[in-house]
Amino acid sequence: MSYADQVFIEMCRDIIDNGTSTEGEKVRPVWEDGTPAYTIKKFGVVNRYDLRKEFPALTLRKTGIKNCVDELLWIWQKKSNNIHDLNSHIWDSWADEEGSIGKAYGYQMGVKHAYKEGMMDQVDRVIYDLKNNPYSRRIMTNIYVHQDLHEMNLYPCAYSMTFNVTKEHDSDRLTLNAILNQRSQDVLTANNWNVCQYAVLVHMLAQVCDMQVGEFVHVIADAHIYDRHIPLIEEMLKREPLPAPKFWMNPEIKDFYEFTPEDVKLIDYETHPQIRNIPVAI
Repeated sequence: MSYADQVFIEMCRDIIDNGTSTEGEKVRPVWEDGTPAYTIKKFGVVNRYDLRKEFPALTLRKTGIKNCVDELLWIWQKKSNNIHDLNSHIWDSWADEEGSIGKAYGYQMGVKHAYKEGMMDQVDRVIYDLKNNPYSRRIMTNIYVHQDLHEMNLYPCAYSMTFNVTKEHDSDRLTLNAILNQRSQDVLTANNWNVCQYAVLVHMLAQVCDMQVGEFVHVIADAHIYDRHIPLIEEMLKREPLPAPKFWMNPEIKDFYEFTPEDVKLIDYETHPQIRNIPVAI
């Protein structure tokens, strides 16, 4: 069984069986027909994945790794807030007529800040510290910038990464660990998508900083399943998990800005059929 499947099954079962409902409350999201989109939710979900053991891709349904990586690089490498720089259409609902999502996500990653070592954006600061001050407890990013929220077409959901480096007694290489903080997550549509994205990011940063991967911890403040998603989740939970895929990343890449979606592959990735036509609340 894939460990990611085990985590997903236990999380979804806990949300459905023990979560609280927002039905009847004043909620922001609506379905395409204008009906309020209610959820069952759990507060403070924490999932841990040891990236040394396996790559955390679901087998209960397929997670499209290339589109995952493309979106990750759109934010972290291209530092773009324009959907025309993205090869999928998942952000179309939040873009204006020019394709901009406002001062959100990649825009914030590209803003340069003054440090004593010079002007750097958040991505370059992370890489600088991992290479020059790896034991720092201050290696982190934050794109939930209050002064710019009014100019964001969508407030950031996955908003902060914290990196922490350890030295294992039986290894001559440092180990890179990371925590993803997420204020809110639509579990069916986005959970494994985000897990795979940021697991790939840890792999990428570890490789370019000559480290090995360690733990990836995913903290979700509001982990929820939408009312119209519950039957789809229940269908998934009846499926038999399959073995986890093998992870491959191009070992020749030593510069974070040279990675492309083609440099990441999941080998022997067997999954159950995709669940299609998932309704998305806006």
